[in-house]
Amino acid sequence: MEYSSTRNKSVKVTASQAIVKGISDEGGLFVPAEFPEITLDKLNELSTFGYKDRAKYVLSLYLTDFTKEELDYCVEGAYADGKFSSKEIAPLYNLKGNFVQELWRGPTCAFKDMALQLLPYLLTVSASKSAKDKKIVILVATSGDTGKAALEGFKDVKNTQILVFYPNDGVSPMQKLQMTTQEGENVSVCAIKGNFDDAQSGVKSIFTNKEIAEKLMENNMQFSSANSINWGRLVPQIVYYISAYCDLIKNGNIKAGDKINIVVPTGNFGNILAAYYAKQMGLPVNKFICASNKNNVLTDFIKTGEYDKNRKFYTTSSPSMDILISSNLERLLYEIFEKNDEAVKNCMSSLSENGKYIIPKEVHEKLLEDFDAGCCDDTQTLETIKSTYEKEDYLLDTHTAVAVKVYDEYVEKTGDKTPTVIASTANPYKFSKSVLSAIAPDEKVEDEFDTVDAISRISGVECPTQLATLKGKKPRFTQICEKSEMTEVVFNMLGI
Repeated sequence: MEYSSTRNKSVKVTASQAIVKGISDEGGLFVPAEFPEITLDKLNELSTFGYKDRAKYVLSLYLTDFTKEELDYCVEGAYADGKFSSKEIAPLYNLKGNFVQELWRGPTCAFKDMALQLLPYLLTVSASKSAKDKKIVILVATSGDTGKAALEGFKDVKNTQILVFYPNDGVSPMQKLQMTTQEGENVSVCAIKGNFDDAQSGVKSIFTNKEIAEKLMENNMQFSSANSINWGRLVPQIVYYISAYCDLIKNGNIKAGDKINIVVPTGNFGNILAAYYAKQMGLPVNKFICASNKNNVLTDFIKTGEYDKNRKFYTTSSPSMDILISSNLERLLYEIFEKNDEAVKNCMSSLSENGKYIIPKEVHEKLLEDFDAGCCDDTQTLETIKSTYEKEDYLLDTHTAVAVKVYDEYVEKTGDKTPTVIASTANPYKFSKSVLSAIAPDEKVEDEFDTVDAISRISGVECPTQLATLKGKKPRFTQICEKSEMTEVVFNMLGI
């Protein structure tokens, strides 16, 4: 399996090279030259397997320069017994006849753990093949969950150093506390004055700056990424959609070949892109339903074919989706443009220069064959948390609630009753203030952990230990920088 770049398809690299580099030299994202096939017979067979064995099979199709022993080592380490609070790793919960896939059972209580527990293993094995004896510097921009999951995954991993930037006023109190109290000798965290798009643009600019890359080389260092622009972050996410389908077969909800819908709350488009990639392999999917909050740039793009980030940015109760520049959409463009790298490059240039681009009518029609989209505001989000809790005795976080609300509107609009998997992306306790205001608006609380205690008392749902034990911990990392100072912060953190 070879990988090329969305902006230069003549680029050819191996899986391990793509994982170590993170991003192509000209700024494009690495994509598989072709999609491996997964047959209905194989899906039936995989339905009898556990999550780890499903992961090993899917990864083996893409990471063809990894040996069986190396993949066994990576997967067994990432999903070792005790790391996830469910033995199924990504269990399905039957909600009103559809299926919420709980992707937040890992050590940081967010769906990012599904990939970021695996990425450090993939990266260290990859580096041993293509970047021997170099320190790998992981540079991360986060809207909340990626930061903590990446910090935890790379904590004290040999020959790596991880640096995380987050928007100072754009994450929940629990997300901030998770990052700023992170333990480990090779970790650093810095807030920026700005939003996630500012952090992401800054990181991408650092990645593609040749002078900065040369300075790292002089110090025997090399950048890589833990964001979903890195193929090693994205490929593990394909696994859990295939696994969900296999669980539906196993539980008798569907037969192999039956189509499903997939609903994903998304801002950077990586999570829903992984589901789209699963369909390209042969997973029977009827419709992908892209759910956005008030920052509805993706909803508008899917409905109209015009991507326009020139709009007001909103800070919402679902902060991990507060994004106006969706990096992974570039990979989808590459596929719907039928691997026309010039067309992708033109769109990205227009986005950079004008803040928008428009895809041709026939390309937009192709997009609509697979995708539908919707959005909801904070009021609707909280109403969905409240109604789901009262009617179903199930507690949603603010991001999954967006997906549930958008899906309900999709069904009302289309009448489509196809069995549906809804990606649940975070534990509700990560957004406790919003969740409590939804289920008990009259409850008076003083701080974050009073809020946690109130939710637990009212709902009977226990707060995960890894969040509860943050109470009283003092932050290690308190630095805040301007967007223009990010390069300087990186050099200071690295001591070069």
